Amino acid sequence: MFERKAYKKLKYWKEKKAPKYSVLLEGARRVGKSTIAEEFAKQEYKSYIKIDFANVKKDVLDVFDDIADLDIFFLRLQTAAGVTLYKRESVIIFDEIQLMPKVRQAIKYLVADGRYDYIETGSLISIKKNVKDIVIPSEEMKIQIYPMDYEEFMWAVGKDTYPVLRELYERGKAVGNSLNRKLMRDFRIYMAVGGMPQAVAAYVEGKNFIEIDEVKREIINLYKDDFFKIDNTGLIGRMYDSVPAQLATNKKSYVISAATGKKKIDKDLERFYDLLDSKTVLPCYNVLNPSVALAQTRADETFKLYLADTGLFTTMIFNSSGEIDENIYTKLLSDSLPADLGYLYENAVAQMIAGSDRILYYHTWRREGSSHYHEVDFLLASKTKIVPIEVKSSGVGKHKSITEFQKKYSKQVSKQIMLSQKDVGHVEMLKLYPIYMLPYILEEL
Repeated sequence: MFERKAYKKLKYWKEKKAPKYSVLLEGARRVGKSTIAEEFAKQEYKSYIKIDFANVKKDVLDVFDDIADLDIFFLRLQTAAGVTLYKRESVIIFDEIQLMPKVRQAIKYLVADGRYDYIETGSLISIKKNVKDIVIPSEEMKIQIYPMDYEEFMWAVGKDTYPVLRELYERGKAVGNSLNRKLMRDFRIYMAVGGMPQAVAAYVEGKNFIEIDEVKREIINLYKDDFFKIDNTGLIGRMYDSVPAQLATNKKSYVISAATGKKKIDKDLERFYDLLDSKTVLPCYNVLNPSVALAQTRADETFKLYLADTGLFTTMIFNSSGEIDENIYTKLLSDSLPADLGYLYENAVAQMIAGSDRILYYHTWRREGSSHYHEVDFLLASKTKIVPIEVKSSGVGKHKSITEFQKKYSKQVSKQIMLSQKDVGHVEMLKLYPIYMLPYILEEL
């Protein structure tokens, strides 16, 4: 198993929250929830039982028909699973818990019993049919599992440059042109592979990018199959497919009707919320008045969408023909693609911000005396101040919007940040950082 940061969060739960709370690992399919849960059970408990409700034997499933008498229930479960449980030394994993809503509801009573700990994993966890007629347990601590972030990816490939880079960031020193080029190439490899554990494993095993791309396409097709099971019109899948295209055209917000090809109806909103619930996309909300707390003036009806994994995003933008050319990836890694890929880097930034458990925000406003708009890509909260972030794919270029934002909201702005491939530096009040340094910025905030 790859080293994952969620493991530390699980240790916190075990030490501070269990046995009064179960823990729910929530996230998109194939991000590693089940693997993390089982590895944690192996390392931290004397014994464990894992029940995968997507692939469970009938004799095990029959045990859940009656849990009124917990003594009998646990005896039956141990017999069916062939595992002995030990009081306060064992954990039970309920994998794909969304498929058994009644079992999720029973968590309340299992936790109150106090004999064992409970880890749940789930995707599409809040879809209406998964929570209909059940009471969601309040005794449930949630941990969001994301695709592997850049630091986890570097651990997987055997590179651990983060501590040194953190010190350079803290000192405000430039990395140096030669090293910065190398580090940016490493980051582009991450954008090409992404953070889905299966794709990372393929890369670590030495597979070429065509083979890695096949892994990612299988995941994308799995998502679309899931969407079709939720709604057989195929429109949720079309909403998902539309994300890269809408970002590429620099739309001020995501347009549902542009994805579905028809006038938006109430049912489309329901489909859209199901897409959000899949955790395969990241909503980024427009803030109407950045001078106050960001969440207070967010416009729920005006948002952008990014993909939860930039590697899948890369596959989708390069794979319109259904086939992939290894040469495309070669050009991406050498930064020699002819197209402007600013939106690809923007998606990578969105993924990093969301991976730090932050809600994504941006801001648009009309230019004075014009029908055009200014836009700041991302807004971060820093105590009582705001940090605007602009993302570029290569050089600094024009940065009119973030400069105007500073003028308009000068009392609220802590500092302005431009993320690109350039080394640490500044242009007047604008602080420049290479994109791979964003995690340290987030830590500092």
